[in-house]
Amino acid sequence: MTESTTLISHKLNPSLFPLVDIAGNLTNKAFRGDLPAVLARAAEAGIRGIVIAGVSAPSSQQAIGLANANEHAEHKRPRLVTTAGIHPHHASTASPDVLRTIADLVPNPRVSAVGECGLDYNRNFSPRDAQRHAFEAQLEIAAGAGKPVYLHERDAHDEFLEIMKRWRPKLKAGVVHCFTGSRATLQAYLDLDLHIGITGWICDERRGTHLRDLVRLIPADRLMVETDCPYILPRDLPGHPKSGRNEPAFVAHVASTVAACREESFADLAASTTRTAAQLFSLAL
Repeated sequence: MTESTTLISHKLNPSLFPLVDIAGNLTNKAFRGDLPAVLARAAEAGIRGIVIAGVSAPSSQQAIGLANANEHAEHKRPRLVTTAGIHPHHASTASPDVLRTIADLVPNPRVSAVGECGLDYNRNFSPRDAQRHAFEAQLEIAAGAGKPVYLHERDAHDEFLEIMKRWRPKLKAGVVHCFTGSRATLQAYLDLDLHIGITGWICDERRGTHLRDLVRLIPADRLMVETDCPYILPRDLPGHPKSGRNEPAFVAHVASTVAACREESFADLAASTTRTAAQLFSLAL
C-alpha cells in the first residue's frame, strides 16, 4: 500500500477533482531521496499543481531548477511553480546582495510570487529588526515586479498588519499561507483583500478546531488549500505514514476536511480552490 492509497478511498475519488497544493517545501531534505515518487503519488491523488515555497536565496534557486526539470519529465506530474523569497527565520541573511539575488529571480517565468516573507515572533530565529527589514524589502520587490506576495505570520499580527496596511495598495495580491489565527485576525486579512491558505492544522483536535468554524467565513474566491509539507501531517489522516512526513498527495485530505466544515461537496471545494490558486499563481492547468 502506498502512502497515498488511503486518499483514493473517498466516496468521491479525489483524483477526479483537480487540486493545487499552494505550499510544498519540495527543496527540503526530506524529499531528497524520492521526489519523483512523491510527485507521482501527488498526480495519482489528483494534484495538478504545486507551489514550491522559496525560503532563502539558495532554496529559491533550487525551486526554480526543480520546476524547470519537471517540465521535461517523461511521466505525468503536477505542474510546478515557485516563490522566491526569504522566510523570517532567515531574515538575518537578507543582505543587500541577497536581496538583489531575490529581485533578479522574481522575473523568472517559473516564479509566481515573492516570499515566503513576513514576521515570526514565535521562534525569533532572526532578530525582529532584521525580520521587519527583510519583510518590507520583499514587499518592495513584489510591488515593483507586479507579482503577488506569499506571506508568513506567527505571533506578530499587530506589526504584520501595520506593515501590510501601508503596502497593500501597492501590491497586486497576497496570500497568508498556513493560516492558524483567530476570527479577528482572519477578518483583518480579509479586509485587506488577502487570500487565505488552510493546512492540515484544521485536522488537529488539539489546536486546530477553531479553524473548522472560521473556514466558513472565507469567501470561495479567497480560499486555498495546502500541505506545507513535509510539515503539518494531518493528525487524522487514515493510514498515517510511519515516517511522519507530509507530502502533496495529502492535500486531498485537507480539502476533504475543509469541504466538510464548509458543508460543501468535495467537488465544489476542489473546483473553487483550484480556480483561485490557478489565478493567483498564474498556473496553467
